[in-house]
Amino acid sequence: MIKAILIDDEPLARTIVKEYLQSYPQISVVQECNDGFEGLKAIAQHQPDVIFLDIQMPKINGFEMLELVDQAPDVIFTTAFDEYALKAFEAHAIDYLLKPFSQERFNKAIQKWLEHYKVASSKSNVQALLETAAQQPEQHQRVVVKTGSKIRIIPIQDIHYFEADDDYVKLYTQDGSFLKGKTMNYFEKILNPSQYVRVHRSYIIQIPQITRIEPYEKDSHIALLKSGAKIPISKSGYAKLKAVLGL
Repeated sequence: MIKAILIDDEPLARTIVKEYLQSYPQISVVQECNDGFEGLKAIAQHQPDVIFLDIQMPKINGFEMLELVDQAPDVIFTTAFDEYALKAFEAHAIDYLLKPFSQERFNKAIQKWLEHYKVASSKSNVQALLETAAQQPEQHQRVVVKTGSKIRIIPIQDIHYFEADDDYVKLYTQDGSFLKGKTMNYFEKILNPSQYVRVHRSYIIQIPQITRIEPYEKDSHIALLKSGAKIPISKSGYAKLKAVLGL
């Protein structure tokens, strides 16, 4: 039996998908979820083969939820997300069903997925999908992290600085530090360059957090932040920082 999970905050939308799935007795809906938090728990519990996922949902959106999934299943989006924005994801998604969609359009998506099922690697597809989603401006306003069984939404402006930590990046806020499975290059690309500067290969700092800059060793400096943190600044990082500050 093929296991499916429906993740959509609209009960009517979930009902329509269930009705359309009645034509596919080999696919069993093991759980319905109202939001991304419920979706994460359901995916961990049931390990589904496919999920029908809305993008625009309260709390966390569909892309943010996928970032937190350890082993991603195949994804068919059922969404009212902008039709033109969807073009950017066509190469990586199994399919996108733009609401409202017909049984005929739904059937095409299912047939496409059944041909794909157990042939291609969903993990690589989802990773490519998330890399494309990360280029959308609306994905740059906050960072969603998982700490144990809890999910935390961190507005970008609350992050004082970023530090490279092996395959992760550590985000420092007033409430502590959090790990995110991204790269420093990723954050350097998406952050507002007038607010954040990569001052060292291992550090990106928020400019308003700087209280003063002091000389350190030859050709290097240290930035002192409001939190008391001391961040090393490389020679090239110092040049970038001066340019942004107009010094």
